[in-house]
Amino acid sequence: MVARFSQSDLRPLLGRALPLITLDTEGRPHPMLCSYLELLAVSPTLLRLAIAARSGSARNLQERGVATLLVIEPEHTIYVKCRASGAPLLIGGLARFDLTVEDVSEDSAAEWEAGAGITSGLTYAPAPDLDSPEARAILAALRA
Repeated sequence: MVARFSQSDLRPLLGRALPLITLDTEGRPHPMLCSYLELLAVSPTLLRLAIAARSGSARNLQERGVATLLVIEPEHTIYVKCRASGAPLLIGGLARFDLTVEDVSEDSAAEWEAGAGITSGLTYAPAPDLDSPEARAILAALRA
C-alpha cells in the first residue's frame, strides 16, 4: 500500500474516489470521499491526509482522532484503520493530518462467494488537473 499512496505515479489514480469514515459527535460513522491526490504515504505506518479544514471529517478527526480508509478496487479491497496523531497543520483552507496506521486488513470473497469480485472502484470526473492551484495547494500541504 505504501507504493500505492506514494504519489510516485499519481496521474493514473486521479479520478478514483476512496471512502474515509470518521466518527461524528454521536459516535455514528461519518463518510467522506477523498482521492489519491489528498493522501500521501510517508512510511508504512504514516499516511498524510489533506482535506478542507472546515469539513465535518476534519472536525471529526480533530475531535475523535480515528478514521478508516476503504480502498475498494478490482485489484483488492483493503481497510486501513488510522489514528490522527496530534492537531492538524492548517495551511490556507486545508487541514493536513498525520494518520498513524494501526491496522490494515484485506477483504476476500468467502468460500460461498467463489467467483464474485469487485468489478470497478468508485470513480469521478473530471479528474483533477495537477497544475491547478487547488491541486498544487493539496500537494504542497501533504509535503509541508
